[in-house]
Amino acid sequence: MPADEPGYLIENMTLEDIQSVAAIEQASFADPWPAQYFRTELLSNKLALYLVVRHNARVIAYIGAWLIFEEAHITTLAVEEQYRSRGIASRLLNELISQIILKGVSSVTLEVRPSNTIARRFYEKQGFLACGYRRKYYRNEDAIIMSKHLSPESAQK
Repeated sequence: MPADEPGYLIENMTLEDIQSVAAIEQASFADPWPAQYFRTELLSNKLALYLVVRHNARVIAYIGAWLIFEEAHITTLAVEEQYRSRGIASRLLNELISQIILKGVSSVTLEVRPSNTIARRFYEKQGFLACGYRRKYYRNEDAIIMSKHLSPESAQK
């Protein structure tokens, strides 16, 4: 998603985005969140921050995080399949990082499946390091915990 490419916009997720987000979620994950989870996050979770990428007004990607004191925890990130490998996830993650740094967050964590080598490589390129495991985190798989220390320069990478 080059900065000069027209038609792309990153915005806060709204209730109107939930069906599009849920469709991307269903297509992207083995154990997807139902649409109601996103609705609950937007309406009830005061710690939640969810962003979407629109291309020509259509939702094509999203990211979610919980902001807990000085730490953020990424809950989900997905890009519609036809838009992958265009830098959209990187731009979306960097926008999230820019916003959470302004809120005083100094580190971010997430879980990823060991079998999801594409996601693991993506996060490693973004400066995340494996720092632990969660046994049986997913239905049939453990999770690798990854983290990244944030600085004002973090959003530029």
